Amino acid sequence: MLLRNKSALHFLYIAFLFAFIVIQLGVYTRLKDAGLGCPDWPTCYGRFIVPTHTLQLHHAPFINQILSAEKAWPEMIHRYAAASLVLFSFAAIILIVSNDKRSEQPLKIAISLFFLLLLQGLLGKWTVTLKLHPLVVMSHLLGGFASFSVLWLLILQLNKLHINQISRSEQKLKPWAALGLLLIILQISLGGWTSANYAAFVCPDFPTCQGVWWPRMNFSEGFHLWMNTAINFEGGILSSTARTAIQMAHRLMAILTGLYLSWIVYTLWRTSKKKFFRALAILLGLLLALQIGLGILNIVWLLALPIALSHNAVAALLLLVLITLNVSLYSNQHSFDELKQR
Repeated sequence: MLLRNKSALHFLYIAFLFAFIVIQLGVYTRLKDAGLGCPDWPTCYGRFIVPTHTLQLHHAPFINQILSAEKAWPEMIHRYAAASLVLFSFAAIILIVSNDKRSEQPLKIAISLFFLLLLQGLLGKWTVTLKLHPLVVMSHLLGGFASFSVLWLLILQLNKLHINQISRSEQKLKPWAALGLLLIILQISLGGWTSANYAAFVCPDFPTCQGVWWPRMNFSEGFHLWMNTAINFEGGILSSTARTAIQMAHRLMAILTGLYLSWIVYTLWRTSKKKFFRALAILLGLLLALQIGLGILNIVWLLALPIALSHNAVAALLLLVLITLNVSLYSNQHSFDELKQR
C-alpha cells in the first residue's frame, strides 16, 4: 500500500508540474494570438506535428488557409503538454483506485480529476471548433486551474496534511477562509472573461480608465455569456463599452479581493501562534502584494509577456495557498478546547 501511494505521489508531482506548465502555455498561446494556430483538433492541419507550407497547401480542407508556424507551434506544444498531464494523472488515478486499502484513499477526488480531465479535453476541442467562443475559452481556463487545484488536493491528501490541536479561535476562521477561496476563484474567472473577450487593452491607463474614474460601460453586453457559435471570435467582437465593463469589473473585484485577503492575512497572523499558519499568512501576504503590483504593471506596460505570464502564475499560487489554508482548517474535526474536555 505504501509503495503504491509513493508511486501515485510521484506521478501526481509530475502531473502537477505539467498542470502548471499547461496553464502558463495556455496564457502564452493566448497572448500570441495563437489559439487558432491549428484550425483542427487534436491534429494540426491533419498532422500531429506542425506541417511545412508545401505539405499543407494542397490538402483539403485547408487549401484556403495560410499556415503560420509561429502560431501553430505554441498551440501544438500546449497540446503536447496537456497530453502529458493527462497520462501522468491517469497513472496516478489508476494506482489510487486500485489500492487494496481503498477506505484510506481519496477516491472521490481521484475520480473527480478523471472526469475533469475528460471535460478539459472536450473544452480544448471546442475552443478550436467554436473558434475561441468566450464562454468556452473561459471555461477551458478555469478547467486548467481546477485540474491544477485537484492535483494539489490529492497531493495534500496522500501526504496526510493534518494540523493537530486546532484552537477554537482558529476554527472560527473556517467560513472566512472559504469565502477568501471563493473570491479568488471569482477573480480568476473575471480575468479569464477579460482575456477571452480581448478586454485587457480597453483601459490603457491606471488608476483611471480612458482618463476617467467611471467610463461609459455596457454590462449587459459585456456579460452576455452565450453568443452565436457561427462567429469567429478571434480578436473579440464586443463593443468598446462592453469590454470596458468587463475590465472595470475585473478591477473592482481585484480591490474587493485584495482588501478581503489582506484582512485574512492580518486575522490569521493575529489569531494563530502556529508556525504553519503564520507561514501561510506571510506567503499569502507576499503573493497578494506581488499580484497587485503585477496587475498594475499589466495595465501600464500593456500586457508585456513576462508580466502577464507572472500575473497568471501568481494567481495560481494564491489559489494553492488558499486551498492549503482551507484543507488545514477543515481537516481537523475537533478543536483543541473540545479535545481537552474529553
